[in-house]
Amino acid sequence: MKKRVVAVRRLHAEHLDQLKQECQVDYFPELNHSNMDDFLSSMAQAHGLIGGKLAIDEGLLERSPHLEVVATISVGYDNFPVEVMTQKGIALCNTPDVLTETTADTGFALIMAASRRVAELDRWVREGQWRAHIGEPQFGCDVHGKTLGIIGLGRIGAAVARRGALGFGMPVLYSHSSPKPHLETTLGAKRCSMDSLLEQSDVVCVTVPLTRDTYHLIGLDAFKAMKPSGIFVNISRGAVVDEKALITALQANEIAGAGLDVFELEPLPSDSPLMTMPQVVILPHIGSATHETRAAMAQLAVDNLLTALRGERPANLANSQVWV
Repeated sequence: MKKRVVAVRRLHAEHLDQLKQECQVDYFPELNHSNMDDFLSSMAQAHGLIGGKLAIDEGLLERSPHLEVVATISVGYDNFPVEVMTQKGIALCNTPDVLTETTADTGFALIMAASRRVAELDRWVREGQWRAHIGEPQFGCDVHGKTLGIIGLGRIGAAVARRGALGFGMPVLYSHSSPKPHLETTLGAKRCSMDSLLEQSDVVCVTVPLTRDTYHLIGLDAFKAMKPSGIFVNISRGAVVDEKALITALQANEIAGAGLDVFELEPLPSDSPLMTMPQVVILPHIGSATHETRAAMAQLAVDNLLTALRGERPANLANSQVWV
């Protein structure tokens, strides 16, 4: 008898077909009040769950007694009760690696856009304010040759560092990471304390995962330590940054600008002060949002799910303790 899988959010037809070859699939392209009862009924019988932007709590796990594996189409898994899932023997699979380069592209795009005031000046031109030669009020900051500080030199952080060092001749500092001798040799990256990184960097880019230790890692003190000309970029998780502190720092001109792809509350509320700040570049959490990368992430999630349901160890386990 085929095992039952619940698929949530939109999946390409080829991925659904691959799932259906081995499993009985209940598909919910959208979840809302009108189909929530059907979703919960399916989960009560489900052996697997797959999808993007999944939100799982202990209550749902209690109502899913047959659940063996959850395959999230994402790298981050801070929205899952990992310890409880591990206790229940439920494997949690994610999709690292395939989005590294794409997310790093997004991060560097934010560095460029915030430094050269791309979004701000685009609006300025569209509003008809370009009536004469530009002057100092429209000047931005160079990126090439500036010091790039990366908080968290994992896969994505290293990819951002590579773009900066090799493409723009940027000296690289890093903190909140284990030593990376290879990157120190190939990129000239230097490991230092976060305080030192904040004081020396012209651009600060955050790429750490969200954990208990990194919640609000970047707050008022961090922004005060940055250069007044500094650019702050966040492509990790919104809650790594104390958003109120960021707003205060921008309002007080303690930093020059910011490029943000993630926020504490998403979608970003329309009344957020960030919405009206011209020196802030705002993206709707699109770090991995390209056709190629999202398709690769979905394929990896499908492969993870089916491998685990066959009783084989999947390639990407967030809670490896469940597989001994």
